[in-house]
Amino acid sequence: MTDTDVRPRPKKKGLTRRQKRRLSRGIQYVVFVAAVIAAAVSADWGRLQNQFAQGSIARQMWPDVLTLALKNTVLYTVSGFLLGLLLGLVIALMRLSSVGPYRWVAGVYIEVFRGLPALLIFVFIAVAVPLAFPGAEIPGGTYGKGALGLGLIGAAYMAETFRAGIQAVPRGQTEAARSLGFSPARAMVSIIIPQAFRIILPPLTNELIMLFKDSSLVLLLGVTLEERELSKFGRDLASTTANSTPILVAGLCYLLVTIPLGFVARRLEARAQEEIK
Repeated sequence: MTDTDVRPRPKKKGLTRRQKRRLSRGIQYVVFVAAVIAAAVSADWGRLQNQFAQGSIARQMWPDVLTLALKNTVLYTVSGFLLGLLLGLVIALMRLSSVGPYRWVAGVYIEVFRGLPALLIFVFIAVAVPLAFPGAEIPGGTYGKGALGLGLIGAAYMAETFRAGIQAVPRGQTEAARSLGFSPARAMVSIIIPQAFRIILPPLTNELIMLFKDSSLVLLLGVTLEERELSKFGRDLASTTANSTPILVAGLCYLLVTIPLGFVARRLEARAQEEIK
C-alpha cells in the first residue's frame, strides 16, 4: 500500500449545517428589523396621535370606562361563562351517554352552536325568542339575555372540552370507584369530573377569554346607557367626539383583562405538562 492510498480526504469546502442555520436566522432578523423600521418611518404618527391618542378625550372616559363599561363586560362574561359551564357539562355527559337520543341531541347542539356565528345567536335571542314566546321575559333583562347568548355559545365549546377531559381520566379510576361500591353516577360526580376539571382548566381559561371578547355582541340586544359594555361604550363616545380615542381606550381595557388571563392559561398548561412528566 503506497502513501497515496492512506492520504486523508480533503475537507469539503463551504458552510456547515449549523453555520447555515445561523446565517439563515441572522438574515431573518435583519429582514424583520428592516420591515419594522420601514413601517415606523413611513407611518404618519401625527395623524395617528390626533385620531387615536387625544389625552383630553381619554380623560373624559374615566372613571366610567372602568366602573360602568368594564364592570358590565365582566358581568356579562362571568354570568355567561357560568351558564355555559353548567350547560356544557350536561351536554358532555349526554354526549357520553349510552342512551342514543341523548347523544344525538348533544351532537346536534354542539354542531349547530359551534357552526353558527355568535352574531346570529344574539340576533335570534333578540328577535326570534320574543316572536316564538310572546309575553315571555328572560330573567335579568338585558343582563339575562347577554348571559344566555354567551352561555349558549360557550356551552357548545365547553361540552367538547369536558368530553375530552372525562375521556382523558384513566379508566382504572372508574373501575376502582366501582369496586368500592360507588354507583356510576356517584363515581362520575365524585371521582371522574373533579379529575377532568384539573385537565381542562387551561382550555376553559381560553374559553373565558373568548367569551370576554364575544361580550361585545351584547349591543345587538339593545342596551341602555347603564347596560353598555366596553365596545358599545367606546363606539358611542367615538361617535360623539368624532374621534377614535375612545375605541383605543376600550381596546386597552380588553387587553387589561385578556393578557393576564392568557398568562394564567399558559401557566396552567405548563403546570399540567410538568405533572404529566
